[in-house]
Amino acid sequence: MENQTENTKFALISDSSCDLPDALAAQNGVEVVPFYVSFDGETYRKEGVELSVRDFYRQMVENPGVYPKSSLPAVEDYRAAFAPHAAAGEPVLCICITTKFSGSMQAALTAAALVRDEYPSAEIAVMDATVNTVLQGLLVMQAAALRDNGASLAEATARLEEIKGSGRIFFTVGDIAYLRAGGRIGKVAGMAGALLGVKPVITLKQGEIFPSGLGRARQKNLEKTRELLVEYLRELGPEKAKRCVFVVGYGYDPAEAEEYRNALAEAIRPVCGAVPLPMWQIGAAIGVHTGPHPLGVGVLEQA
Repeated sequence: MENQTENTKFALISDSSCDLPDALAAQNGVEVVPFYVSFDGETYRKEGVELSVRDFYRQMVENPGVYPKSSLPAVEDYRAAFAPHAAAGEPVLCICITTKFSGSMQAALTAAALVRDEYPSAEIAVMDATVNTVLQGLLVMQAAALRDNGASLAEATARLEEIKGSGRIFFTVGDIAYLRAGGRIGKVAGMAGALLGVKPVITLKQGEIFPSGLGRARQKNLEKTRELLVEYLRELGPEKAKRCVFVVGYGYDPAEAEEYRNALAEAIRPVCGAVPLPMWQIGAAIGVHTGPHPLGVGVLEQA
């Protein structure tokens, strides 16, 4: 960007799939562009703005068998987020949900082109997180740390590209029907879950979900997610494992998530010691596919 000094801080923007708690996003200067959510297929409301995440889950719990839908942020939503920074000569990094799940990144790219038409020197980098939900949030937080430690936009983007492939989420859900309704799991696996009454254990990596087990007992499934995390940390090796950051992602039930976090802390202690394990509520953009009872852990190599 013309006239930009190397230490110019960049603005940090993400779509609401990142599931950052509002206070944490505000504290770290992260602007969130919301997805839209609908329960009737006609009226769409902005996630976290016109419909709180708690109310979203409450409606799901009170109306079983109703499958809400989500819609990506509009081009105008992104344009409105980018334009003030372009006008001020401030670089922008926008981190979007994996393109394998949503067209959010394409909307951001279109908006960036429109803003550059108005401000030709605008520097706007749009990144495919290749992940979503709390793992996307971890990536955004690493971007904030790089920015605050003096990294330029180019330096931060390069480092994020290096670490994002290390991200994993190991999780389970309460009802496979939401994954099936949202097209997020194969038809055969969906049918098996419906017929057998089992729930999947799922690994998310590099923008895709992979089955990692099936079981009827939720506690056994949650135990499996912990085993998968420990196995992955051991694959990384002790040095990288100790440089990882973690977050517990949950849906409707924070009390269950607290119990899970405590068990998780004990499970990973022999591998990487005592580490922070924040809890973030999974938002509506992802909750429409998981149902009200997703629970699991995200892990990412630290920048």
